[in-house]
Amino acid sequence: MFVNRRDELSALRRWWERPGSALGLVWGRRRVGKTSLLEEFAREKRTIFHTGAGRPVGDELRMLSEAAEPAVSPGARDLGERPFTSWDDALDSLAAAATRERLLLVIDEFPDLVKASPELPGVLRAFWDRAREKTKLRILLCGSAVRTMEAIQEERAPLYGRFDLTLLLHPFRPRETAEMLRGLAPSDRALVWGIVGGVPLYLDWWDTGQSLKQNLLRLACTPGGRLLDEGQLVLATEGGLGGLGGLVLRAIAAGRTRHNEIEQAVRAEPGRVLERLVELRLVERLVPVTENPARTRRRVYRIADNFLAFWLGLLDRHRSAISRGLGRQILPVLTKQLDDHMGDRWEAAFRQHLVRLAAAGDLGPEIVDVGRWWQDSPPIEIDAVALAGRSREAVLIGESKWSRRANGPALRAELAQKAEALPKLGPNPTYAVCAREQVTNPDDVLAVTAADIFDT
Repeated sequence: MFVNRRDELSALRRWWERPGSALGLVWGRRRVGKTSLLEEFAREKRTIFHTGAGRPVGDELRMLSEAAEPAVSPGARDLGERPFTSWDDALDSLAAAATRERLLLVIDEFPDLVKASPELPGVLRAFWDRAREKTKLRILLCGSAVRTMEAIQEERAPLYGRFDLTLLLHPFRPRETAEMLRGLAPSDRALVWGIVGGVPLYLDWWDTGQSLKQNLLRLACTPGGRLLDEGQLVLATEGGLGGLGGLVLRAIAAGRTRHNEIEQAVRAEPGRVLERLVELRLVERLVPVTENPARTRRRVYRIADNFLAFWLGLLDRHRSAISRGLGRQILPVLTKQLDDHMGDRWEAAFRQHLVRLAAAGDLGPEIVDVGRWWQDSPPIEIDAVALAGRSREAVLIGESKWSRRANGPALRAELAQKAEALPKLGPNPTYAVCAREQVTNPDDVLAVTAADIFDT
């Protein structure tokens, strides 16, 4: 099921309408929906799809020839009898087939092609420099190896400066997730998002016609369940994180959120690995919103990916027992732990909702940041603070509760007391209270519920 990705489709369509030829790059972590997006975009276009699989070069060229044959004009070349013999041959032939009419070439998993043909980026650069003014060929390079796809764009890379489009796909945000969970109540959408995150394929696995327990039994508490095995696959494939990266992720999931705590847990300097995990958006680095991230040493780390947090924090410890057939006995244990898991996830969804409101201008003018705030002594934590203007005054202070109802006046009073510790508190700040289903007596607060965050 293809939903959303409106902004991405618009960017691709603008790229397609460019005059002449065009070269684009689409990338993002596995399962994020790159292929579905490109298939949707390519509908009713003269298109050649080829997916690299690390095959010998001759096999890749033969399969590309088979994919290209229907799109190449009859009589131009019989690709069944005379398949492409080299990358130069393939590119020149496809450019010739697009002299009058646009032709889209999608090369999926481009990094796998480069493994077998390291010279391919250089070949593509030389071809592009000599042929781009003579053809209407459009080429989209696509891949899941995020670091490799980013390296393609670096200054010393052969294709540097030649892309007309660079499009990075992220998992769905809460409101986008709701479009795949229309059969559920908003509070149930929030729970599913907290478990599987915004990865489209995981959301597609969730059966909205079944209960929470039925889905968890099928996907997580049965030997071979898709979610049961998926976490290990993520650790093994996302940038080779099965070693130190996996240890760092497990340490954070176990509550070791400061740099020195992580270092003690993994018995190694984790700085470079943490940077990599942040780049992949598997980990989020948090600093108090009022402080400069480049200067402050007060930073903590959290698992940013909801599914990975669920898998590492709740499911992984039971994998062996589930594989031995104890899934039905473990299911009630797992479901009882979900409320603890959801507290941090719900807080993040609340902040993302405030960011969306700020971007739309609904929180007032000149909102420059939204984030968490805390101080160590005396210990005070605020779930969400919005800052405004050059002075970065706090103009909104918010609290989220993973409970069905929250008392608006009581939480407002608590927030007002906490807000006194903020470095710069604006006059008459807004107080926001977030609960799953209802904020009682909401007259003096900005009330937020799952119906607001997961609105379709």
